[in-house]
Amino acid sequence: MTEKILIVDDDVDTLRLVGLMLQRQGYQISAATNGKQGLSKAIEEQPDLILLDVMMPDMDGYEVTRQLRHNPVTAATPIMLFTAKTQLDDKVAGFEVGADDYLIKPTHPSELQAHVKALLTRSAQRDQKPVTAPQENHAHIVGVLAARGGLGVSTISMNIAAGLFARSKSDVVLAEMVPGKGTLGLDLGMPNQKALVEILSGSPSEVTRERVKSALIPHISGVKLLLASEHPSDMHLTDQVSQYELLLDRLAALARFVVLDLGSGLPPFVQKLLPACNDCVVVLEGAPNTILHTKSLIDDLVKLGVKKEGIAVLLNNRIRSDTQLPYTLVQEKLEHPIAMTLTPAPELLTQATRMQTAAILCQPDGITAQQILKLVDHIIKSEADGK
Repeated sequence: MTEKILIVDDDVDTLRLVGLMLQRQGYQISAATNGKQGLSKAIEEQPDLILLDVMMPDMDGYEVTRQLRHNPVTAATPIMLFTAKTQLDDKVAGFEVGADDYLIKPTHPSELQAHVKALLTRSAQRDQKPVTAPQENHAHIVGVLAARGGLGVSTISMNIAAGLFARSKSDVVLAEMVPGKGTLGLDLGMPNQKALVEILSGSPSEVTRERVKSALIPHISGVKLLLASEHPSDMHLTDQVSQYELLLDRLAALARFVVLDLGSGLPPFVQKLLPACNDCVVVLEGAPNTILHTKSLIDDLVKLGVKKEGIAVLLNNRIRSDTQLPYTLVQEKLEHPIAMTLTPAPELLTQATRMQTAAILCQPDGITAQQILKLVDHIIKSEADGK
């Protein structure tokens, strides 16, 4: 595979000449003209090597290196400072912030090529060594979605999260992932939430663990919440796939369980996140068209790499109606096992909204709580089996 080198320099002539020189050696070249742009490209493109100027306006090469080293995505990426600063103190400062090499401009092409080749070789050898350091804990991730809207995905996500905390007494995060379609903030008495919008609006380099952690809101259920806004104009942010990937990575380091309210359908960001989910809960109702849509959704999930046995179907009978098909017929038409059925409980859901909490906490001994906890126990077992 051709190695990619990101060159960050505010001098356009340097970008062009160095880029052309390395292209002729068979490397793939990407370029950025300032530090902020360089940070974003490093996160998004994950190059094999970063060639970084020191003297740049707004953010110099030292600060760029420091931020790259503090970001898990780029912490191990080789960085060569390529600069006209010749003092020993400048060179020492570069190594202190995390640079791997320091080369002074101007330099002969063969010297630059030798340094680049040596850095890439050392990096490849390091990657081949077995990892013996302890790895950071990674959450068990549960994705909840439906083929279409209006089937209760957010309500079910909240109750699953509350059930996981009640059963495990461990850190649980519930994240609404669709900006502009937030409902939990309204139901829980916390409207006008902007944290998700702000995270997705920034550059990938700004999606840090500290920022995501500070965006979480503790709830009386014990669950920590990342809430989506209810303003439809924010929906354009679902295109920020790189930010979504980094957001999930940060969330997974902050809890034992992460429950994702993925909404309905399969937009690009959902397609990207689903393969990272350990369990996938698909919600449907017993209506013929919904069953057909859900059957197609399950087929698409399998094509995305989600294991069929890892898809738990939840039949949500939201209303008492003869138009709802019975469990056995739904399962037959769906051609997939139904893991759990929720019986209609409109009064309980109204009570939960009034009390601004999860339904299973309003009546912990009720039938709805028993049904939700059955699925929760399945998820906890899945986590245990995966260890």
